Amino acid sequence: MKIIQVIPNLKKGGAERIVIDIVRTLVKRVNCKVKLILFENHIEYNVDDILNFIEIIPSSATLSIVKKNRFRISELQKTIELFQPDIIHTHLFESEIITRSCYYPMAQWFTHSHDRMKSFNNLNLFNINSKINLTNYFEKLYLLKRYKKNGGTNFIAISQDIQLFLKSVMPKDLQFVYLLQNSIDVKRFIKPNDLISNNENSICNLVSIGRLDRNKNHQFLINVVLELKKRKFPIHLTIVGEGEERISLESQIVNLNLMDQITLKGLQDNVPEFLWMSDVYVHSALSEGFGLTLLEAMAAGLPVVTLDGGGNRDLIKNGRNGFIIEIENSKLFADKIIEVFNNSTISNYNTTFAMNFDISTYVEKLIAFYTLSLNGNH
Repeated sequence: MKIIQVIPNLKKGGAERIVIDIVRTLVKRVNCKVKLILFENHIEYNVDDILNFIEIIPSSATLSIVKKNRFRISELQKTIELFQPDIIHTHLFESEIITRSCYYPMAQWFTHSHDRMKSFNNLNLFNINSKINLTNYFEKLYLLKRYKKNGGTNFIAISQDIQLFLKSVMPKDLQFVYLLQNSIDVKRFIKPNDLISNNENSICNLVSIGRLDRNKNHQFLINVVLELKKRKFPIHLTIVGEGEERISLESQIVNLNLMDQITLKGLQDNVPEFLWMSDVYVHSALSEGFGLTLLEAMAAGLPVVTLDGGGNRDLIKNGRNGFIIEIENSKLFADKIIEVFNNSTISNYNTTFAMNFDISTYVEKLIAFYTLSLNGNH
């Protein structure tokens, strides 16, 4: 089976991590020939082991409602034709637009929805006057035509929330959506048995991993730490990630006098070590396609307290592996942190639970979906 995976780049992000793990696992299979196509030479992960399978092809597709569409896809088209793939699997919306602008109906195409792609939304009377919504709808109509020209597509949703969304916005002939919840290399995150506990002083060490942007909503976590400090609950929060909200977060931390309670660590390669040094994983994203970092934290044995981001509902079993909170209530969030910190049974449960999402099982399911599509079945 010849498989092309496509993603714009390998910047730090959940979609990028899962693509790397997919390729790493696929290349070990004797019956698979794999190529990972990037549009930019921007790689923030150590991928030395799969460099021979990566090809960087600068490509673009600029759509316009009033002007002529502009494409830079000739090299991408040529690469696809020379490789003669059985499967073309795209990740993120930029890849979707650019790759679908090529023509290759001999392959089975897969659209991997890592979030609710805004351009897939239906247009209605309440948003018809919005330029952004009109542009999104134009892009949707363009993709629907390209799907038809290339023989259709197979959607992959990373959560039940996204699966329901796709079924609500796609035409009936495109409403079959595979549910394939994200996965990780579980063994990479399991805490070593000989690691000394970091909780000798009974300080509750919180950790949160994610880009510092508005959606990740780290401002809320800062308010939660303030609430815990007021209760004189010994606490420290480490935030791993970088982004445009950093200056605002630093200002908030200083203004609330929480410099001793919160540390912004920026981008880090040794993410598992930060999890192993912590006691509770906290997550405050307003919208979440799935919640890959929650799964990594569970594999490390951490209980999770998170806001309801939609897709992360698939992972949280209230009271057993943590709590999912529907509203931004810092007092309630603080209550649940204290509750899970004092619950010693969660760690073993979460590590076992995470094994259900191991990358090896994930790729077996993915190969099964590929095979079904090649055989003309769903």
